[in-house]
Amino acid sequence: MTGTTFASESTMPFSLGYGTNGFADHPLPIALELLAEQGYDAVALTLGHPHLDPFADDLDAQLQSLRSRLDELGLRVVIETGTRFLLDPRRKHRPALVDEDAAVRLAFLRRAVDIAAALEAECVSFFSGVLPEDTTPETGWQRLIARVADIVEYARGKGVLLAVEPEPGMLVETVSDVLRLRAELGDPDNLRVTVDIGHCVVVEPAGVRGALLEAGPLLANVQLDDMRPHAHEHLPFGEGTVDLPLALATLAELGYHGVAAVELPRHSHDAPGLAVRSMDALRAGWHEAGTIRESERWLQESTTAIAANPGTLNNIFARAGRRLGRSPLHPDADPTGVLFGTTSDHARGQLMGRLGEFLSPDELAEALLALYDGGDSAERRGLLRGLGALATGLPKLPDVVVTAGLRLTADALRTSESGIVAAAAGPFAAAYLDQHSWRHAVLKLVFMGISLSAVTDLQKRADDELARMARDFAAERTAAGRPIPEDVHLLMQSSSSFSTSS
Repeated sequence: MTGTTFASESTMPFSLGYGTNGFADHPLPIALELLAEQGYDAVALTLGHPHLDPFADDLDAQLQSLRSRLDELGLRVVIETGTRFLLDPRRKHRPALVDEDAAVRLAFLRRAVDIAAALEAECVSFFSGVLPEDTTPETGWQRLIARVADIVEYARGKGVLLAVEPEPGMLVETVSDVLRLRAELGDPDNLRVTVDIGHCVVVEPAGVRGALLEAGPLLANVQLDDMRPHAHEHLPFGEGTVDLPLALATLAELGYHGVAAVELPRHSHDAPGLAVRSMDALRAGWHEAGTIRESERWLQESTTAIAANPGTLNNIFARAGRRLGRSPLHPDADPTGVLFGTTSDHARGQLMGRLGEFLSPDELAEALLALYDGGDSAERRGLLRGLGALATGLPKLPDVVVTAGLRLTADALRTSESGIVAAAAGPFAAAYLDQHSWRHAVLKLVFMGISLSAVTDLQKRADDELARMARDFAAERTAAGRPIPEDVHLLMQSSSSFSTSS
């Protein structure tokens, strides 16, 4: 790769940690040693069983010893307060700050602040809790505001920073909710935000990057895990849909210098192995983050230049590969770059997606056609991915842009270049290609041996006719004594569950 890759040439500006709630089968001293051994330089300490009883008679002595050990191992620490049954052995996370009687929770949070002060912790992280069934949101907010005000003042007296974590299903569910709470309290300087990047794919409207940017300089604590949309389940990296490199790149862009700790509270059975694999994933993600950061810098520079002088578009577009390189965007999942494109494909696509901000529809359509007609294969892949970015970013594209896009897509689907055909089967084709042409695009991918993961909205648009065409193709292959690609089986087996389109 010829482009600059900052992540491979510099250290992370933030500290990587691991949550002790993912080491519940290890004594705390052993867990800390294992984490330091694997290269972690921070720990997210969850108070309560089995590691540190916040109500122990000898708590002061334990804290003095723990502070010394953290210093010896070079570990920063944040305090987490999400122990499930610490305060009520029968009800998880109860009482909560939004309950009618939250005295026990308030006492616990004050104790957490005391512990943070003794350990010189970066912050105390806490959440609002789930609203009781018989409580209105208005009442919940009244309770929360009054109680958090109490904790804020107590923490201020101890010199401790607080961070509210938005949680799916709780009253404070998004970063916007935390900012609302903060505003209601007069924006206290010691009340900030925790962001769990897994939660972002479940509840945050703008996803991981949007949530982190919204928190901005108020970001005081980060939790790292994978997650799938609509399922609040912490998963090891690679098992969900979180874009880890993008999250790490965004943290670097924000100049975040705090702790970012892996949180896998239900995986203590494999804690040592997961700590190793998580660190490997984080290092690989940081390497990819360098490409993302350089691409974002290029996008900002290019957008500014084109807005000032549209005549620079052709030259900037052509030189993207030289600046950003031509490596596969996701080398592990797509080592050839056919399915998801290269670093420069992606950057060109993102640039095209932004041109609509300052070009008229006619100018944008003209630019699409001119760049495609005069471009090489790499530039054409970028344009096709740019169509996808445009289709994703707007609910409906102007007719003149759709017409130009359909011409480009039709031409791309007539080629025999796998990268171009795959790029043409993305979001623009899903949104605007007629059903007859779309079916043939899907089958062309099968004919060319390209994975159908390149197709956007396959299950949404697939219909009985596509299944019939797949069966016919399979019959021809069988008669010729040739193997049937797995994706053909997918089309045939899944056709009954596909929605019918016309």
